[in-house]
Amino acid sequence: MRKLAIIFLILCGLIVGRETRACSVLYYMDPQSGKIYAASNEDYWYDVKAYIQIVPGSGKKLARLWYGWDHFAQGGINEAGLFFDGAVTPEQDMPEGRSGPKGNLGDELLASCRTVDEALALLEQKEIFLNSAHMMIGDGNGNSVLVEWLDGERKVVPMYNNRLVMTNFLLSDPSRGNHPCPRYQYIQSQLNLVEESRQTMNLKVLGRTMAGAVQLPRKDEDGRTGGTLYSSFINVSDLEFVLVYQLDNSKITRLDLKREFEAGKKRKIILNEL
Repeated sequence: MRKLAIIFLILCGLIVGRETRACSVLYYMDPQSGKIYAASNEDYWYDVKAYIQIVPGSGKKLARLWYGWDHFAQGGINEAGLFFDGAVTPEQDMPEGRSGPKGNLGDELLASCRTVDEALALLEQKEIFLNSAHMMIGDGNGNSVLVEWLDGERKVVPMYNNRLVMTNFLLSDPSRGNHPCPRYQYIQSQLNLVEESRQTMNLKVLGRTMAGAVQLPRKDEDGRTGGTLYSSFINVSDLEFVLVYQLDNSKITRLDLKREFEAGKKRKIILNEL
């Protein structure tokens, strides 16, 4: 796994943006192997206490892993292969009678849902409206959608050509802001190169695909450092998980999620203690 992080450090010279909250997310079904992969670059402040949370299944609740901070899942995957992640978008007015999520929505989604359709039904049941973010949801069956909320209505954008890429503009209406996005274009171009060369996707190739969309750390005018806080890579089909913290090849977490979920133990991995 050191090779995966080294690829990031070499290719981060291709960096295409300097936004502290400029996240990039990918769901991909490999046409060569049929396996499903997901990846994300979480771009945020380096001083947040980010961690990986593993929660065992119990009763009707599914075993799951999520990553985030402050008791809130920013993204994750469960034992059924359901994956989600989010990214900020241009802010809109909150419609009357609607509200943002309360509690840990991502954990609830992963605990309760096996498929994209079940996840969409849960969001509708809870009457969720995100006025400054969108969500990517994908499952182990090869289905993925981007869920956006626009002018008081929910928009569901399906994957196209075996892939779905999300950055910080609304795919259902790019004119609202943050478009064109060079990170989005970079990831799409890398996927095109992979397919044109008929490479089989794996975690190493996945790392190359996302590397040019990372954000190098930099300080703002108050001295606070922000950039790519962590990058996660998931082989959804085989439940393999890798996370690289702050682009540092000495801070890599690699997990066999089948083994983790079967162990039935709750545990937290504090990323700044790696």
